[in-house]
Amino acid sequence: MASVQVAMARRLSLRSLGAWRTVRRFSSSSVPSREPLLFTPGPLTVSGPVKQAMLVDYGSRDKLFLDAVLEVREGLLQVAGVSKEKGYECVLMQGSGTAAVEAMLGTAVPKDGKVLLVINGAYGHRQTAICKYAGIPYETLVFEDSEPITVDRVRQTLRASRCSHVSLVHHETTAGVINPLEELVKMMKAEFPDLKVLVDSMSGFGAYELDMTWGIDFAVSSANKCIEGVPGFAYVLCATDALKQTQGNARSLTMDIFDQWANMESTGQFRYTPPTHAILAFKQALVEFHAEGGMDARKARYRANYEVLAREMQKMGFEFYVPEACRSYCICTFKTPEHPKFHFQTFYNLLAEQGPCKAFPSYTFCGDETMRIVVLPCSPRPVQQAARWLL
Repeated sequence: MASVQVAMARRLSLRSLGAWRTVRRFSSSSVPSREPLLFTPGPLTVSGPVKQAMLVDYGSRDKLFLDAVLEVREGLLQVAGVSKEKGYECVLMQGSGTAAVEAMLGTAVPKDGKVLLVINGAYGHRQTAICKYAGIPYETLVFEDSEPITVDRVRQTLRASRCSHVSLVHHETTAGVINPLEELVKMMKAEFPDLKVLVDSMSGFGAYELDMTWGIDFAVSSANKCIEGVPGFAYVLCATDALKQTQGNARSLTMDIFDQWANMESTGQFRYTPPTHAILAFKQALVEFHAEGGMDARKARYRANYEVLAREMQKMGFEFYVPEACRSYCICTFKTPEHPKFHFQTFYNLLAEQGPCKAFPSYTFCGDETMRIVVLPCSPRPVQQAARWLL
């Protein structure tokens, strides 16, 4: 029997070698000489080592891959200022950031619960759509997309409601508004101690402080944001006690956070096909995050990019959409100029010729015609050049 297995293994190895040679013959397509510079809210431009980390194929049960999964889970808790030993968990979920938000709402809110959705942008409104689809009882408290959530209005609404949960966006990607998360969470936990707090920190985590010990029960973010990995999975940071209370709540099999966590704890594996290459890329991205100096250093780099972009764009007459007091240094939203020569698609095309670079029109998000420019990993110079040509 052993000799048969050895012979089969040899045949498979030879077949694999032949397949590899075939792949080599068909993988000679040229790579563009210029890497794109992405000024969009995600995916982002990532480093060469992050890309290279994906050039290894692991099976879903390979020990090296399972070790990487564990390292990523523990590393994300560290960024959030907590650990498993302190009573917190990190659950990785296949899919986009929105999938993780849907998983969080669908798992955290029980059938007899009700969630207050505090909204100041398109991503808060998206949570309303999620709740409608999933049949999750909800109320809404809506702010303008250019203003932050205020503690007093949230307090007043919670006093008048019977909500068991509240969900809000930390860093509203719509226009680049940063909400006072620490102040909001601490107020809610002090006045409503039984309230469960859910946070979407998709484009904030890693660049703005988020500490689970403030009283956050669940927080979600995505691999392709401020940690600078690639798309493919998102993650849910959870207080362990709150997570254990969610068993049986989920409205979806694949988006059941509790079941995903229980399986990861017992086997170390995803329940279903994992995003192996995205996990390996993210592991490298975490290494680079800490090598750079962690959140403080990343924050400083983003702020430096923002200051250059803000100064130069204002010199050319561009106006910010969001007031400075609540404006993010990760995402800049500018009003579309009324200058007769300005046309967004032409602006976009000129950016593409420079890198190529990608800006992002916000016509479908904000009340006025605007454009978003994400300043995270890039130099603002191509944006300035394109704007000067037009204006």
